[in-house]
Amino acid sequence: MARRSGGRQARHALRSAPLAEHIKPVNPGEPGGQYKPLSDIDVAAINDNIFRILEEVGFNEATPHCIDACTAVGAVLGDDGRLRMPRAVVEKALEQAERNLVLYGQDPQYDRQIQGSRVHFATGGAAVMIADTVNNCYRESTSQDLYDLARIVDTCEHIHIFQRMCVLRDIEDNYEMDLNTTYCSVTGTSKHVGASWIHPTHLEKTLEMLHIIAGGEDKWRARPFVSQSNCFVVPPMKFATDALECLRVAVEGGMPVLLLSAGQAGATTPACLAGAVSQAWAECLGGLVYVNAIKPGAPAILGTWPFVSDLRTGAMSGGSPEQGLISAACAQMSNYYDLPFGTACGMTDGKLPDFQTGAERAQTLMPPALAGANIIYESAGMYASLLGACPESLFLDNDVLGATLRAVRGIEVDEQTLGFENLKEVCLSGEGHYLGSDRTLEVMQSEYIYPDFGDRTSPTVWADAGKPVMLDLAVAKRDEILASHFPKHVSDETDAKIRERFPIALPPNAVGRQ
Repeated sequence: MARRSGGRQARHALRSAPLAEHIKPVNPGEPGGQYKPLSDIDVAAINDNIFRILEEVGFNEATPHCIDACTAVGAVLGDDGRLRMPRAVVEKALEQAERNLVLYGQDPQYDRQIQGSRVHFATGGAAVMIADTVNNCYRESTSQDLYDLARIVDTCEHIHIFQRMCVLRDIEDNYEMDLNTTYCSVTGTSKHVGASWIHPTHLEKTLEMLHIIAGGEDKWRARPFVSQSNCFVVPPMKFATDALECLRVAVEGGMPVLLLSAGQAGATTPACLAGAVSQAWAECLGGLVYVNAIKPGAPAILGTWPFVSDLRTGAMSGGSPEQGLISAACAQMSNYYDLPFGTACGMTDGKLPDFQTGAERAQTLMPPALAGANIIYESAGMYASLLGACPESLFLDNDVLGATLRAVRGIEVDEQTLGFENLKEVCLSGEGHYLGSDRTLEVMQSEYIYPDFGDRTSPTVWADAGKPVMLDLAVAKRDEILASHFPKHVSDETDAKIRERFPIALPPNAVGRQ
């Protein structure tokens, strides 16, 4: 058996070297689907319930355009003003739906295929505060905070998509807030960005800005690098007027849409989880009918985000075990329909990074990831059930996401991985261990994932290092990144054109420009 002297040093050197893409232990889009909380009979029952909701209950308060578009494909407007969708209408939309969806980055290396059971992680939320771990307090979030959060995510390997994380509380005008939300996000990272808009005219102006960044409308339509997160429905089963118009503008403008249903079990959806899953999917499939009535095959992500209530108080409980379970059930339904899918997990009810927040993030992320959720939003940095965002937590959560994706990848079994020949050589040679074998060194990077911030040293080594605290290390990393990482994928010339035409709040020096 081949042996190496200085095995520990060799392993350390190998661990420190940058990894080639083909040997990384996890990659974006690892296929899930191993966990199935619903039986086949359960899936069939929920599916029938979904169609019954759409056909017998329908939606209230549809806009004239929505009514015209949906009735043109077979939906029925009742005397009670509710828009109902017969089974055949919904099945037609399912046939037309885009299934091989790509969410483009400004940098092609960040293009993400959202299909099948491929798993990705995204941020998300509309936090109105920043969780400040240094001062142990919360403060209002600003445009600078959003840009900084995007810059940090730009450096986090296992956060694949940047969805807007906080509200710009320093901007009062709603149009300027919507515009600057997109600006801060797309200049802070070259990964795909998700954002939202209050009014359709705001989106129309933002699209003009995105055309400038892309180099023209044709180039934008070829590679749209921003998607719209759209709460088009107010649970239970009522359309939101301005959001529907924003949805129309996005579809017509070539922007991918996240059809978002965010009911709260026991408050705006049935308390029983099966009923909450049914309502969420009925609402999102209703949105899919409208999207395909506007433009068949328009890129859409089915965003069933049923949240969980603490029924003792009625408050949202983002860190509850039921949150992971209900999201996994929604993911299983998405695999049944074979639709691009997103859900929300990884948020926590805790206020700052501690045992509660780490445990809740991990326990809610694992079920939907193993179930094959295409995109898990809110997966990093969110606290106090989405009221707060914590920049330094993104680094810690990146470790959690990598570990979760490693579980999704699972265990490959073949002649090489069974390792009989390796075992035979070790045992018969008298070596008695595998630490120095070529095979161990060969697979230590491809088979195993290692945390950037988790401490695996012995208590003695930890003490000799000054007893480092993981959160302190994350704060130091945050400060290092924010002092040095100013992405330049949007050129100074392009940025100047944007500033001449639009009311950008951040001064040029705040984004690393002269």
